[in-house]
Amino acid sequence: MNRFFLRRSIFILLLFFLLLPVWAQDIPTKDAYVIPIEGEIDRALMIFIRRGIQEAEKAGAATIIFKIDTFGGRVDSALQIATLIGAVDEIETVAYVPATPEGTGVSWSAGALISFSCDKIYMAPGTSMGAAAPVYQSAEGMELAPEKTVSAVRAQMSALAEKNGYPKGVALAMVDMDVELIEVYLDGTLEVSTNSDLPDLERRAKEQELSLEKGKVISPQGKLLTLTAGEAERYGVSSATVADMEALYELLGVPSASVGELEPGMPDRIVSVITGAAVTSLLVLVGLAALYLEITSPGFGVPGTVAIIAFLIIFLGGTLLGTVGSLEIILFLLGIILLVIEIFLIPGFGVTGISGIILMISALILSRQEFVIPRVSWQWDIFLSNLRNIGFGFVGSLVLLVLLLRIFPRAPGLKRLILESSQETTAGYTVQSLETSAVLAGRRGTAVTALRPAGKADFDGEVLAVETDGEFIEPGSLVEVFEISGNRILVRRC
Repeated sequence: MNRFFLRRSIFILLLFFLLLPVWAQDIPTKDAYVIPIEGEIDRALMIFIRRGIQEAEKAGAATIIFKIDTFGGRVDSALQIATLIGAVDEIETVAYVPATPEGTGVSWSAGALISFSCDKIYMAPGTSMGAAAPVYQSAEGMELAPEKTVSAVRAQMSALAEKNGYPKGVALAMVDMDVELIEVYLDGTLEVSTNSDLPDLERRAKEQELSLEKGKVISPQGKLLTLTAGEAERYGVSSATVADMEALYELLGVPSASVGELEPGMPDRIVSVITGAAVTSLLVLVGLAALYLEITSPGFGVPGTVAIIAFLIIFLGGTLLGTVGSLEIILFLLGIILLVIEIFLIPGFGVTGISGIILMISALILSRQEFVIPRVSWQWDIFLSNLRNIGFGFVGSLVLLVLLLRIFPRAPGLKRLILESSQETTAGYTVQSLETSAVLAGRRGTAVTALRPAGKADFDGEVLAVETDGEFIEPGSLVEVFEISGNRILVRRC
């Protein structure tokens, strides 16, 4: 019955994840698609955007409009989304920052990075874009990330601006507080330049016999650049200031009737939940506790089924996020094998068991991130967050095990899962027969492993599990059986 339940549960779970893309909202074929990028930028949003782009590509759409309304979010997710959008070749990508009563009217931080990955940018009156410097949470509050991280994001913003024809100076000033951005009139035409690029611009003007006049400072050193809709249009970031979506459709030459808007559906919400920090910690807690109960119990039962389902959800969720590969699965399986070896083959609990636990925890952490070793501050933030979530699950599983082991003997519904009866020696029961005990008593042998106090000893070719009375005995030492107590064979040094 348990095996049937296990097979059915795993089959249903696998079927759900395999059919997840099929269950996505069925949008009729349209000339343009609107994909909202709203709220915090996270990994679940990245999955939704990837699905939306695939939907538009399959439908042969000519335009994808990304409606952006966000304060920012995870740097890694923003970089992934920007890469997804930048990889779209045959469809025009448009970023639009709307002004709606329910929205915020901003495209800040990671939102600015995503906007620059699009072919064109449009903004509604009263909206703003910028402040794209990476930050991290510290004990004192939000702080600017170290130069190594700022440099990486700065280079990416600059590359996106160069690729899509936006002013590089604007992209740099949005990320780096050390960049000063100024207006420059080159033969009457307004351009923007960083203070460091100004000498090159002056040299070019002199060579081409063009007039050059400096204008106002757009963004002084020590401040991050944020542009209003009007400023973004003035400095060549926004193609136009557009009142609303209908006006944008008209400007793009797309009839509103031929526009389809994608919205996160039930599968997207489910993925968001099961890949969230709280649910992942809960799954780790339940999975580890159930795994221990299954390993230490005879046969295969409900705890094993629960453990498999919990870890399957974790790794399948990571697969959807693109963070699970062969490394994570191999590490996790190897950790389970080491744990089983420690419990059943090696007396006590030592290096093998601890190594197994470390490998399992490492696999679970890696299943939630794309990198193996963190190298920049935002990767360290993600790593520490994953370590904290998995650590909470591990500690919680230990607490849960203690509670279960105390509750089981007294809970009517759980008594059947453990063996309550015992066979006492006072009733005439014994582990070894009297003849076997008599043969073992007084025998001498050699310690095969270190006895600390448990270990193994060789008695004329027969290896037995033995214990000392607390004494530590090195491997290779001569030992003698001095007492048989139940299933315990007590030895001492000869």
